[in-house]
Amino acid sequence: MSGPVVIATAGHVDHGKTALVRALTGRDTDRLAAEKERGISIELGFAPLVLPSGRAASLIDVPGHERFVRHMVAGVTGVDGFILCVAADDGVMPQTREHLAVLALLGIRAGVVAITRSDLADPARAASEVADLLPGGTAVVPVCAPDGVGVERLRAALDRVATDRRPRVRDGPARLWIDRSFSVAGAGTVVTGTLWGGALGVGDQVSVLPAGATGRVRGIQVHDAPVERVQGGRVALALAGVGRSEAGRGSCIVRAGDAWASTDRLGVSLEAVRHADGPLRSGAVLQCFLGTHEGPGACVLLDRGRLDPGDHCLAELRLQRAVCARAGDRLVLRSAAGTVAGAGVIDAHPPAAGTRRARAERLTVLAAGDPAAALELRAREGGLAGVELHGDPAARDRVVALGGRAFHPAVLARARAAALGAVGTEGGTVAGVRAATGLPAPAAEAAVDALIRDGEIVRRGARLVPPSPDADAAPGVEAVGRLLAEAGLHAPTARRLAELSDLGDGALRAALAALEEAGAAQRVGELWFDPAALDDAWATARLLLRDGPTGIAALRDAWGVGRRHALAIAGHLDERGLTKREGDRRVLRRGGQSS
Repeated sequence: MSGPVVIATAGHVDHGKTALVRALTGRDTDRLAAEKERGISIELGFAPLVLPSGRAASLIDVPGHERFVRHMVAGVTGVDGFILCVAADDGVMPQTREHLAVLALLGIRAGVVAITRSDLADPARAASEVADLLPGGTAVVPVCAPDGVGVERLRAALDRVATDRRPRVRDGPARLWIDRSFSVAGAGTVVTGTLWGGALGVGDQVSVLPAGATGRVRGIQVHDAPVERVQGGRVALALAGVGRSEAGRGSCIVRAGDAWASTDRLGVSLEAVRHADGPLRSGAVLQCFLGTHEGPGACVLLDRGRLDPGDHCLAELRLQRAVCARAGDRLVLRSAAGTVAGAGVIDAHPPAAGTRRARAERLTVLAAGDPAAALELRAREGGLAGVELHGDPAARDRVVALGGRAFHPAVLARARAAALGAVGTEGGTVAGVRAATGLPAPAAEAAVDALIRDGEIVRRGARLVPPSPDADAAPGVEAVGRLLAEAGLHAPTARRLAELSDLGDGALRAALAALEEAGAAQRVGELWFDPAALDDAWATARLLLRDGPTGIAALRDAWGVGRRHALAIAGHLDERGLTKREGDRRVLRRGGQSS
């Protein structure tokens, strides 16, 4: 393990966590008057620790009282290891078990057990009790903090943990979870927290998410020592241009321009704790903990109505307040009765549209860890915009790479058909044909070049023309495609298309099948639409529906069609998950708000 290590205490209230931190570091992490008066930790405490190997570590001292579990969760999220304190004269207690459950749900399995107060009772009983709760090989060290007995053995055990483990949250762009924010004369707003992901440096432009405030890193300190650049560990940042109220606990400091966006919906793999009092029911509102964020969220199970203790399933968390999240993050979910579940983020920005079954199938693909399948899914969802190409080149087998982006084959087929339609029988300008594809400029250029290479169109100066006016299949396909484009929302039936095109039944079916496969025709009931016309219908409907529920008569008038066509179009939008019928009116589904 390279770089700074972050280790948190854990354990029942009054089991000697703060005294042990003082023995290890020489610092008293209880800084509040109430903490000193009551003799228990209420807030998180922090202290530097130098391990025998010379490696720098940060210790986070967490409260043990059940009333302050939320502070404990915030303190241990993102740490690399733990010191579990179990008093020799008490043994394993309720908060010992809950703290261990929280650590397990967050994937924190590396640590050391300190049997404290070993001068008051034989540590063997407590060591035996805790051994049943932890993975084999976890070091157990009896200590007496006030006398320093066992402290050096504990320090050496922590060093071994630090050496054997890779830091847990070093992937991805930089993200500092704020746990404290205050003002310092001459320095302005100062925030402290644990830095996840990449590095931050003095002078970096930063944003505060989810609020969106922007500023600059004026200074950096690691345990009171100034540094120019830092990656990982406990960090204090002095920020220029950011007010204290704009950078509260639970917010994230990220580097401006990095790929971060706030989200209030997470697609997750959910795990209910084994000791839960009962099943977790779909729709339950729980307190969701991610980093230092704490807030309510509805837990929607995607493939069942309830999750029994110890079981797993796919779910969505719909948060009341947005967070800064990415795939791989882990959350703890609590109810009034205690910790009930943990969640691993599969998708930080799942689509709101679609059935629960479809959303569960989508998460299953992403959770499987197959880069090719995941890229194919993202490319299909990206539509004509495509997605960025990155990762293992072998993952690109199921997509088409154009202009530095990945596109789903069906999307490219539709774009190519649109380009051919723009060429038609009379030809078109190069710029016009590229624009007709709907693709980003570099991809549109590459797609048209591919059509030229394949011999489907010919370039003559600034124009593109068909290679031959007598191409066997082109007349039927082109004629029907042109009829659909001209009809717009006044979509014809197959019988009417046969009359207009003078094609026989077989030829018409073949032409429609080719257009449908290429994404250039859409069947809705007995009617055949140009997909572009349906997209325009959706754009018109969305503007109307943003003002509230709208009846079919108003939609019909906005679309300029008869009732038959209006009902068909409205039903199509319902099936796409963009709108929903409520009585005689349509309303926007949640995903349609920003589609």
